[in-house]
Amino acid sequence: MTSARLDVPALIDSRPIGGVQVLTFVLCFLIVLLDGFDTAAIGYIAPSLTTEWGVSRAALAPVLSAALFGLAIGALSAGPLADRYGRKAVLVAAVAEIGLACLASAFAGDLFQLSALRFLTGLGLGAAMPNAVTLTSEYGPSRRRALLTNMMFSGFPLGAALGGFLAAWMIPAHGWRSVLLLGGVAPLVLTVLLALLLPESVRYLVARGADPARIHAVMRRIAPGTPPAAAYGLGGPAAGAAQTAGLRLVLSPAYRLGSAMLWAAYFCGLVIFYALVNWMPILFREAGLDPRTAALIAALFPLGGIGAILLGALMDRFNADAMVAVGFALTALAVVAIGQVIGTVALLVPAVLIAGTLMNTAQSSLPALAASFYPTEGRATGVAWMMGIGRFGGIAGSFLVAELAGMSMPATFAVVAVPAVVAALAVIVKLFARRAALRAGPGAAPALGH
Repeated sequence: MTSARLDVPALIDSRPIGGVQVLTFVLCFLIVLLDGFDTAAIGYIAPSLTTEWGVSRAALAPVLSAALFGLAIGALSAGPLADRYGRKAVLVAAVAEIGLACLASAFAGDLFQLSALRFLTGLGLGAAMPNAVTLTSEYGPSRRRALLTNMMFSGFPLGAALGGFLAAWMIPAHGWRSVLLLGGVAPLVLTVLLALLLPESVRYLVARGADPARIHAVMRRIAPGTPPAAAYGLGGPAAGAAQTAGLRLVLSPAYRLGSAMLWAAYFCGLVIFYALVNWMPILFREAGLDPRTAALIAALFPLGGIGAILLGALMDRFNADAMVAVGFALTALAVVAIGQVIGTVALLVPAVLIAGTLMNTAQSSLPALAASFYPTEGRATGVAWMMGIGRFGGIAGSFLVAELAGMSMPATFAVVAVPAVVAALAVIVKLFARRAALRAGPGAAPALGH
């Protein structure tokens, strides 16, 4: 029996999470895990570069930020490409590029070569992460979307922390190049798994007006026994209907201010993340800690990102914007505290872990916030542009600490805490701006997140 029209989001929401969603989640989690490992790897090998190549702290700034330029360009370009050609194709190509470029980085002979190869690695990293977020969000039921997206995105800080723990063991035994070798081989293995197993987003297929037979093949995996339909919908305009999409949707009047606030919040969060992940091992060494202890304590900061799982559950139950804003406000206080206890290891360990938990929890929740903010036609672009523009915050963070040389440790961490306050305010503005748009009438604020 063939039904006339099937509402895909309604069917996904009416069913428990099944095998297709679990498979998509696991594969996207692995993408983001490797993304976090490769992104943070350069910070953990930085002390070895200063020793082996005899370079100063300031000279390392271009190497530390090169991948971030690539991340920004990769994200800004990959979002529109994914909204046009599909999430899976962009993900497979991006992960393969990460592996090849990171593998080549292990054989760099000087700072210029390493910077160039880190830029190429960043192109793939920037394209992979937002599309993993988008795909996970689009397969998740609305009642668990923030939780699933945050759980998946927690792979990024876990990967960054894993890089720190592995670097503390691998560098003394095998040298800094071994970290980059591992960061190159693992994505190449994952590329094969993605090509064979990763499904395309069914919401994307519907939004693009794909062949109903192809959509039904996916729906049958999600809900066995589902009869074919003559047409499929997203609870809004009919598939293939003329409507605003991609960047035009993201910058349309109903979404413009919210988009700007998401960009600002993500920018500020990455100022903090990269300022601390890239520079804490060096700052802790300057404070008198031995290299191994400095690396291990610094690795606790990204490890705190597992707190995003709890916040994801709260976002599904309460006001998501308010939850994220509170997380950033508490982050500011926690980062200041690191500078106050940096001379005492017994206090520094919990201070770094608490600050990392708060900061990464708030930052890792922004992709879920963006994914629920935009509809399918512009979701990949919206998430990717938030991450892409936000990456310039990572670049600023990488240079920020270099420019603070000479300041006391408490003052350095106090300056780094300021962007968390700005991020909290940006999320609050997004909340009230969206409410104002909704009060203005249905025409001013299209349905969110279908």
